[in-house]
Formats: sequence, structure tokens, C-alpha cells
Amino acid sequence: MQPLTTMITKLSFIKSTNIAALSTLLTLTISPIVQANIAVTFTESAPKDYFVISNTSSCIAQNIVVSIDLQNSAGQLIFDTTSQGADVEVFQPFEVKEGNIQLNTNTIKDGQSALAITIQGLQPQSSASFTIDVDDTLKNSSLGNIRVAGNEIAGGEVQVQMGEFVSSLSLFGGDSRADVTVPICEISSV
Repeated sequence: MQPLTTMITKLSFIKSTNIAALSTLLTLTISPIVQANIAVTFTESAPKDYFVISNTSSCIAQNIVVSIDLQNSAGQLIFDTTSQGADVEVFQPFEVKEGNIQLNTNTIKDGQSALAITIQGLQPQSSASFTIDVDDTLKNSSLGNIRVAGNEIAGGEVQVQMGEFVSSLSLFGGDSRADVTVPICEISSV
């Protein structure tokens, strides 16, 4: 049997260790989990279609790479960027409308179904946008090949990279929107 003082010392150590662990656990639990919520929205418009990338979170999103792949979309969508190639009557090249967006390749080839852009940064509740012509390649299209019906972008894929983290794939829904959560973000001082 252990002497009483040894048992009291061990109990005191266990008690103080548990209090420190509990304190750490409470601090982690109470601390806000900061993640970036990025929404990518497509809008059919004539003559140019719009993609808007929005930071819907309360943190600053930095060095964002957004990849959009429409190959598996319901409308088998393509980018129609020149008068030659796979285009359908009307074409519009890639053009930045809002924000510091850079295309990750020199050009988007006519008929291509994927593109990637880099956005330097997005403040909380702000957005960046670009225009480009998007056409479907269906034989029987509800709006014709030069216009995209809302459900035709469904199934198109979006992936977001911030720093070392690459999100899982998010799909455009019938509402022409894909929401991506990235678990790293810089807390805004605004």
C-alpha cells in the first residue's frame, strides 16, 4: 500500500493535468473555426456569359486558384472563344470584368471545356468575375446551342486551391451555382 502523501501527490498531479487539458480543450472549442466559403455562379447572358466567384465568408481569401471543368455538365458545355473551331455562331473571348483575375494559360482554345484562373485575393463578401461565351453541344437543346439553359451546367465541376490546400470537387447544381468550402482562411480585421 502507498503512503498517503504519495497518493495525494499523484491525485494533485492528475487533477492539475486534467485541468490544463480541459482548459486547452475549451480554448480550442471556443475559438472560431475559420474557413473560406467560395461560390461560383454562372449566368447565361447575351452576347457574353458571366462567371462570378464570390467569397461568402467572413475571412480574407488569398491566392485562389479556381478550376472550372464543364466536360461532365448536362449540356456537354464548351467555351466558344473564336469564329473558327467548335463554335456555334456567336463567340466571345475570355475577359475579366471585376477583380484581379489571371488566366492560368495563355489562351482558351475554342471548344475547350475547362479553364483555370488565379485570383490574387478576395475580401469578405466580395467577388471577382469574368465573361466568356459558353455553348452546349447537345443535338436537341431547349434554348438552342448558343444559349445555355440553367440545368445544362449541372454536373460541371469546380475545384478551389488556396495555398497548399486543394478542395474536393463541387458540382454546379440546376441553379447554376457551385459552393466550395476551403478550411483555411485569414481572419479579416475589417
